[in-house]
Amino acid sequence: MKYEIGDFVSKSVTGVCKIEDIVSLDLTGKKENKLYYLMKSIEDEKGKLYVPVSNSDAILKLCLTKEEAWKLIERIPEIPTAWIDNEKMREQKYKATVKSNDPEALISIIKMIYQRKKKRLAQGKKCTTTDARYFQIAENLLYMELGVALGKPKEEVCETIIEYINKGRQEA
Repeated sequence: MKYEIGDFVSKSVTGVCKIEDIVSLDLTGKKENKLYYLMKSIEDEKGKLYVPVSNSDAILKLCLTKEEAWKLIERIPEIPTAWIDNEKMREQKYKATVKSNDPEALISIIKMIYQRKKKRLAQGKKCTTTDARYFQIAENLLYMELGVALGKPKEEVCETIIEYINKGRQEA
């Protein structure tokens, strides 16, 4: 088995979960017991998620380590912004990125939406509903994973990133 009880894993859309147990269940009623990871979201302690062990590679990934998280934060200024002009293609990219659950891709989307928002506000326009929704989803997923890796509440992660990047610029 790839994951162990106590591991923090990231599940696309849901975010970070802790594996509480590995259980044998018959969810199909065919008397075919399968192994499942019993997980709890770190955001919703009451909710339980069951993910088949046999299909876990397609759905779960181990959360970043503390060292990986700091390396990612260090690279944020260098991560290219995903720029897509076509409205329909942009939303598809947002959906695919959220589903991929790749922290670097999430950063790319966050950067793009942030820049679009600034540009629209400068033109006297509001941020689009789609941009606002996916910005919030991407930030939540990214900050949740970085928060677990860094041992910080996700609400403090954005400030930590800004401080770290600003400190690096002052030293340069």
